[in-house]
Amino acid sequence: MADKTFFTKDEWTLLLKSPMIAGMAITAADPSGLWGLLKESFAGGAEIAKAATNANANPLVKAVVSDFSTGEGRSTARDGLKADFSGAKPADIKTKCVDELHRVSTLLAAKAPNDATAFKTWLREISQHTAEAASESGSLFGGGVQVSETEKATLAEISQALGL
Repeated sequence: MADKTFFTKDEWTLLLKSPMIAGMAITAADPSGLWGLLKESFAGGAEIAKAATNANANPLVKAVVSDFSTGEGRSTARDGLKADFSGAKPADIKTKCVDELHRVSTLLAAKAPNDATAFKTWLREISQHTAEAASESGSLFGGGVQVSETEKATLAEISQALGL
């Protein structure tokens, strides 16, 4: 199973950023105001926390989550996101996120083929839960989940970019 030692510094940074990018793609595709943004952010964070405590999580997922849970890992991811998205126009952010997820897919196929499907599936789940978070009938604790057509289309783009 792959871990941090299998990747260059830049490749590892891409993997560290990828859970946030998976959520950002949805948020950028169909902005849902401040409350929606908060719920979407919490949804992505919850998926990362869930992976940290899941004994059955893929080892590469756990390695990324473990590194992300350190100050250095979070700084690396944050700085990488700033470098990638500073000055980006809101309309371009979704496309850039999908492109970055395609890069993740290509990297995983080349360097971690045994972990690729599980890692990519995890990223797709983050996107799905992010889409569902702001769509829950306007209340904090939900109701019926109604993902917008724009978010559905973005989820399809994400799946395609990840090769799922």
